[in-house]
Amino acid sequence: MAAIRKKLLGWYDEAARDLPWRRTRDPYAIWVSEIMLQQTRVDTVIPYYERFLTSFPNPRALADADEDAVLSHWSGLGYYRRARLLHAGVREVVAQYDGEVPEDAEARRALPGVGPYTAGAIGSIAFEKEEPIVDGNVTRVLARLFRIDTPVGASVTSKRVWEEAARLVPGVRPGAFNQALMELGATVCTPKQPKCESCPLLDDCLARAHGEVDTLPVPRPRKSPTQVKLAAVVATQGRGRDQRVWLLRSEQSLFAGLWGLPMTPRSRFDAHDARGALRDAGISASLGRESIGRLDHLLSHRRMQIDVFRATAAKAESSETRRLFRLDELGSVGISTLTQKLLSVAFS
Repeated sequence: MAAIRKKLLGWYDEAARDLPWRRTRDPYAIWVSEIMLQQTRVDTVIPYYERFLTSFPNPRALADADEDAVLSHWSGLGYYRRARLLHAGVREVVAQYDGEVPEDAEARRALPGVGPYTAGAIGSIAFEKEEPIVDGNVTRVLARLFRIDTPVGASVTSKRVWEEAARLVPGVRPGAFNQALMELGATVCTPKQPKCESCPLLDDCLARAHGEVDTLPVPRPRKSPTQVKLAAVVATQGRGRDQRVWLLRSEQSLFAGLWGLPMTPRSRFDAHDARGALRDAGISASLGRESIGRLDHLLSHRRMQIDVFRATAAKAESSETRRLFRLDELGSVGISTLTQKLLSVAFS
């Protein structure tokens, strides 16, 4: 184990990418980065991370912000539940720990949205605690290094990977070591066409020794995306610069907490479903008979086909879950990428 640690840290010191969250030991900034990086590419995260910390530079600033402001800074990153849990977790840090992220591992893991991975990242990087981390990159590296041949996602696999990660993490520079494991998976030990000849652990890799690099880790069985047909309505009031659009906020939808358009499953190919969406939303309007465009959108496990309708002279009572927005203020409220695309269909 000592030889593996030495090789990996030596490689990391030479090859590590210069990323903004690697220039700090601030536990709050590291927390923000790790939440954003979940299921999101590094190059996508960088500008969001920098804008987020400019607006919310410390736990108190984020705790004091309203949810709309937080979600608007997350708009386009997807998986919006992450933002809401981060917000809740930081508020708890301010309320319970006077704005200081706790060093104690159990206290960190008890925070909303902080699981073993995020807790380990904060602990090892910010506090130099000997705590392991496991994400997709680390799982791939360790599955190949130790020839773990059970499917990703299976409980036996997760248990084994966490055990190996815990055995490997050193008492000295644990944060750098954990980041080195992730960096190796992201840049060398990649899912396809891994750069084995450039790997510092080439001579230690059991998958390489047995010719199994291309078959490990064993992927989890994948389900085909569910096909979903929907109708969305862009219901507006006014014209030109005075034009505004009705948006709804639901706590039950895929985009809980975000503002979105009235939408409903499609059963027919006319305006019937769109009319039902308006009725369910409590909006009266003059609805066009035909769809003005169609949007295909893949959302992790759902393949959506959405017909977009326009409605004008729209009227309703404003409430906490139904509001009129000027088009020029949509950039400052929390809306999803899907809603942005649907609005583009209507206003392009």
